[in-house]
Amino acid sequence: MSILIKPIITEKATADSEMFNRYGFVVDKKANKVEIKKAVEAAYGVSVTKVRTINVRPDRKTRYTKTGMVTGKTSAVKKAIVQVADGEVIDLYSNL
Repeated sequence: MSILIKPIITEKATADSEMFNRYGFVVDKKANKVEIKKAVEAAYGVSVTKVRTINVRPDRKTRYTKTGMVTGKTSAVKKAIVQVADGEVIDLYSNL
């Protein structure tokens, strides 16, 4: 089971990585901060100074269609914002 699921590549995350050396990842829901730190250090070969985690709740949506009311929800995810030591960089685009 992999702790790191995928990196978050958005406009806000890119600006955060350029200015503050912070990178975002979608991680396993059961992973804690120590496991996330070890996984990032092993995968990218950098030293992590700080890890912040966010549990994102699912969005619920209701649509009205010809056949009636349709309800659904998105899946809940856990995000981790990882701060890397000064002078070190994670290249997220090398594996494309």
